[in-house]
Amino acid sequence: MFPRLKIPLRCRSRATLLCWATASLCVVSLIANLLLFVAGKPLPAALVLLQLLATLGVGWHLRRGARSISLRPAELADRMLKVQEGERQHLSRELHDDIGQLLTAAKLQLQWLQRRLPEDLQAPCSTLRGTLDDTLSKVRDVSAILNPRQLASLGLEASLRAHLVRTLATSEVHWSLECQQRLGGITEEVAMAAFRITQEAVTNMLRHAQANNLTIRLQRGPDGLTLSIKDDGVGFIPAANPAEAGQRGMAGMQERATALNGSLEITSQLGLGTLIEVVFPWPPRTHERARTPVAHDL
Repeated sequence: MFPRLKIPLRCRSRATLLCWATASLCVVSLIANLLLFVAGKPLPAALVLLQLLATLGVGWHLRRGARSISLRPAELADRMLKVQEGERQHLSRELHDDIGQLLTAAKLQLQWLQRRLPEDLQAPCSTLRGTLDDTLSKVRDVSAILNPRQLASLGLEASLRAHLVRTLATSEVHWSLECQQRLGGITEEVAMAAFRITQEAVTNMLRHAQANNLTIRLQRGPDGLTLSIKDDGVGFIPAANPAEAGQRGMAGMQERATALNGSLEITSQLGLGTLIEVVFPWPPRTHERARTPVAHDL
């Protein structure tokens, strides 16, 4: 941890030193100018050079400050999403590798102990074993939600179908996933964004919509990948600015679409359900490839 901090701290100390040096040059130049003005003496060449150095120092700081705040909203959203995905992957590995292994070890130890316990203690052991199985299953589900490892190997459609089967298994929602085309030409960033937006939409539906039916459509067109998510729930009033209105899930969807130069439109009314439509444009280098069918999914 500490070796990683050496370079930022060193850079910060240099920037602070330059800042103080520039401020000192400005102060000395100002005092010298005042003294010469009071004495009525001409301006020497050394003082002109000092003022030039101070001006260059101020210009350097202004340029550095402009670079530090020139980050566009799309770039900022993209960086935030990358950091978020990195944290999710880290947490997923921790759950799967550490907590999952500990639960598996506890389950094996319980099995060893159960074979040596008398008959009257078998029932509590079986109950405890069932609890460990349920906990291990939930840990694996959460790990899969945080980091869908199958996305790169199975493709977007299969990963979404697996997520819907797992998430809606215990609900009474009737769902369908429609995709009549092979999803060739889709980048990993677009696939991840579509997966996360669908994931958030399904979670919101289960929490708030009280829906009976859910329809998800994936369609590849000349302009890009279109994702449509529709439910027949109670609906809501979409906010013009979801982040300010506290609709964090909707704000996250908007950020993911914006980061990839896409568009997201939410249509919803009270009692009439909700429709979420997202369009991810093709990157220029894959535009022609996306127009032609391919033999595999990304």
